[in-house]
Amino acid sequence: MMKHLSLDRRIQSLFPVALASLLVIGTARLVLDNLKSNHSQIFRLYGWPRGEKHRLPIVLSPKDRIEEKCNVFEGKWVWDNVSYPHYTEESCPFLVKQVTCHRNGRPDSYYKNWRWQPNGCNLPRFDPLKLLQILRGKRLMFVGDSVQRAQFESMVCLVQSVIPEGKKSLRRVPPRKIFKAEEYDVSIEYYWAPFIVESNSDHATNHTVLKRSVKLDSIAKHGKEWEGVDVLVFESYVWWMYKPLINATYGSPYNVKEYNVTTAYRLALETWANWIDSKINPHNQKVFFMSMSPTHLWSWEWKTGSDGNCFNESDPIQGPYWGTGSSLKIMDIVHDILQQLKVNVTLMNITQLSEFRKDAHTSIYGERKGKLLTKEQRSDPKKFADCIHWCLPGVPDTWNEILYAYLLKNYHGFL
Repeated sequence: MMKHLSLDRRIQSLFPVALASLLVIGTARLVLDNLKSNHSQIFRLYGWPRGEKHRLPIVLSPKDRIEEKCNVFEGKWVWDNVSYPHYTEESCPFLVKQVTCHRNGRPDSYYKNWRWQPNGCNLPRFDPLKLLQILRGKRLMFVGDSVQRAQFESMVCLVQSVIPEGKKSLRRVPPRKIFKAEEYDVSIEYYWAPFIVESNSDHATNHTVLKRSVKLDSIAKHGKEWEGVDVLVFESYVWWMYKPLINATYGSPYNVKEYNVTTAYRLALETWANWIDSKINPHNQKVFFMSMSPTHLWSWEWKTGSDGNCFNESDPIQGPYWGTGSSLKIMDIVHDILQQLKVNVTLMNITQLSEFRKDAHTSIYGERKGKLLTKEQRSDPKKFADCIHWCLPGVPDTWNEILYAYLLKNYHGFL
């Protein structure tokens, strides 16, 4: 009997504690529900957290994840005129004339219909809505030269079709281009910095090519524009390769000397690496580095005995191929610098897959000094064909598909 009375008293003593707990939980729930509602006084006064309004859950299926063991940079190009291209020149109003090859007179469009197929796995199908949800309230910035600008334009075209008219915009604020997706509070940007570090070629439109000079230890001016960006994608190669030697300063800004290009490139990348380690927060920022975009300047490299370039090429190269325009020394420098970094930077090794695409350059169907080639210039492709830049839709779309795959893979890790 005494045991039962003791048990009853203990149970009764727990009632106030349980009741108080329920009241606390209930009150907390009411407060949270009020905060989440559109009528919350706090959010009326201070606004919503950036990118949080109307957030929907992002559902990732197994097909959205690339397997850990899969090397997406090894594979082959397969013909796919059903799923590709993702967009057309007509459907994307943000393309510049330099890349709209078909509109500029290229007679074939086969270059648009090749899909990159990694060995032993698949890339997730690009989903613009899913990418915009992942990037909600964030900034994605491409940094580099005109090749990188094409990747920026590709990304804009890949996402813009799902954004309603009046809810998207493109502004030019040299040296930047800024595309805004208003409903998602997403900013996709491009920043002109052909050497990554500072140089006398940093003006977005009025830059010198023949008398280029690089400040190998100066990056602060550019860096101010990169600080706080959520996803940074860097690229720098073609501008370095004009001649074996390059004018540059290191230490004293007044002591201009000739440097071997590979030596200068390493010093510049070390300056960049120091900025990355000192300014990037790996918990909420992600950094990618694009390997070199290949050129196809000499057709004898893939067609023995020929004396042309990329002009009139309509199919990818089949089988092993590496052009002389892609410097293995530069590749080694990139690998060395990235391995020394404290902050993890993902190398987007797009060189080999792009090497196969001799057919996808702008050739005589692009611009030269801001103008489309004249009829006379087009008649001399050996002199005037551009075998550096890429048509859009085209190869840079694949670079962005791979970038998208990595953003999906790392989604819960940094965003």
